[in-house]
Amino acid sequence: MSIIERFCETNYTDYEDFKARYRVRIPEQFNFGFDVVDAAAAEDPHKKALVWCNDKGEERIFTFGDISRLSNRAAHAFASMGIGKGSAVMLIVKRHWQFWVCMTALHKLGAVAIPATHLLTPKDVAYRVEAADIKLIVAAADDYIRTSILEGEKLCGIPFMKASVGGAQADFTDFDALCQTCSEQAPARPALDGEDRMLMYFTSGTTGMPKMVAHPFSYPLGHILTARFWQNLRPDDLHFTLADTGWAKCAWGKFYGQWICQAAVFVYDYDTRFAPLDMAKMIHKHRITTFCAPPTVYRFLIKEDLTGIDLSSLRACYIAGEPLNAEVFNRWKDLTGLELREGFGQTETPVLIANTPWLTPKPGSMGKPMPSLGICLLDTNGEPCDPGDEGEICINIANGIPAGVFHGYYHDEEKTSAAMHDGWYHTGDIAWQDEDGYFWFVGRDDDVIKSSGYRIGPFEVESAMLTHPAVLETAITAVPDPVRGQVVKATVVLAKGYTASEELKKDIQNHVKRVTAPYKYPRIVEFVDELPKTISGKIMRKKIREQDK
Repeated sequence: MSIIERFCETNYTDYEDFKARYRVRIPEQFNFGFDVVDAAAAEDPHKKALVWCNDKGEERIFTFGDISRLSNRAAHAFASMGIGKGSAVMLIVKRHWQFWVCMTALHKLGAVAIPATHLLTPKDVAYRVEAADIKLIVAAADDYIRTSILEGEKLCGIPFMKASVGGAQADFTDFDALCQTCSEQAPARPALDGEDRMLMYFTSGTTGMPKMVAHPFSYPLGHILTARFWQNLRPDDLHFTLADTGWAKCAWGKFYGQWICQAAVFVYDYDTRFAPLDMAKMIHKHRITTFCAPPTVYRFLIKEDLTGIDLSSLRACYIAGEPLNAEVFNRWKDLTGLELREGFGQTETPVLIANTPWLTPKPGSMGKPMPSLGICLLDTNGEPCDPGDEGEICINIANGIPAGVFHGYYHDEEKTSAAMHDGWYHTGDIAWQDEDGYFWFVGRDDDVIKSSGYRIGPFEVESAMLTHPAVLETAITAVPDPVRGQVVKATVVLAKGYTASEELKKDIQNHVKRVTAPYKYPRIVEFVDELPKTISGKIMRKKIREQDK
């Protein structure tokens, strides 16, 4: 019996069969470190688990046997520092291979892992240490990260332990060296209950300080939906999700579900700027079989000269993080013959809506709801929406919280109650459903633009903009207006060969009026050299909104 078959049925005839019969079995005392990593190592210790390389030309391949032994060493190293069940440990390790070892080790101890981006400021570090009761920070050997941690410690005034990976640093324990002194024997398995925290992410909203999304130890099993039934992974796959370890997308695409499927994960660890062409070269060199990235990455790739780059190893491609524009879908299919399969979810959840293997993707659609989550679109009165009507994507929690869905915001009952009430988890995301059951994204409830009584979804305007030949990429945001309440603004990066001008601005505006409803056109068009992005290439619309306040 394969690892995944211990937790669910895997063979279905079609989407309706999948929807009706899929159930995930959650064993008592489930622990990803023991029940997936060690189990996979016991079944085949030589099975490839992680293919890691960096922009300095270094490469390493780790088997499940390697990860099992290394995580045991790391667990004993953590224990020697006083880390045990319930201890909160923040990992700021970039895409270093030690992330996968440390995460597995912390799970084996019953500790609370808190992945974080390496872009944190001292203030960010101080807030996280105080809010999450952090006992230890493990950091990549990096001057910026080191300074942020040390200055953050001064700001919060709370002492915590510090360790480094990938090199020794003053004031930090050399964690790699410590691990070398530790046993490869498995640590004692901790006793767990259904509410013990395994993983926490800090996630920012439009107002206030970041919330702490708390996931229990059953969380990895929610990502069976993500890896097996959206990404359709097999044990012989080498899967590449473009995501930094500090974000939940890493848990989605580079860890839990993929290893439950016994597929290998590919990691490209780079310090340089995001470069789509480098991603294509990695696919070519390492013969990657499945690839997932934000639409922005594909948008750049279809504009690049890919001469000499062989993408034929790819058998499937996926997008997440942003809605998919039909123009990008069609161009990528023309280039590779592959349909981009969109998936939708949140830091708080696994994949919720997706183009599963049984579905024919509709360009621009999120796909259909995943089973076992009780997904429904609810109107402002809490009633199910009719096809064609916009509503909030909600998850049914009346009979318990489904596997993969968070159990609340740590130390914040008010925000938890605001999101989880009346038997539903309210995602805050707005969509509509067509007659065939496909969902179409409109926007975050707080991103939807309200102008002169109209509700305008940013995504539909962006899709219209991208059909203009001069527009390489764009971000649609709202700008306050004393008469209309809000107006639509387009921040635009021009394609090669085009120059910003008033004439071009008017031409783009008129184009949008022709392609979609005229009231949706951007009254403000700003040309820029580049859009603000995360290190994984996702457009940061929030930064644009903040600049326009």
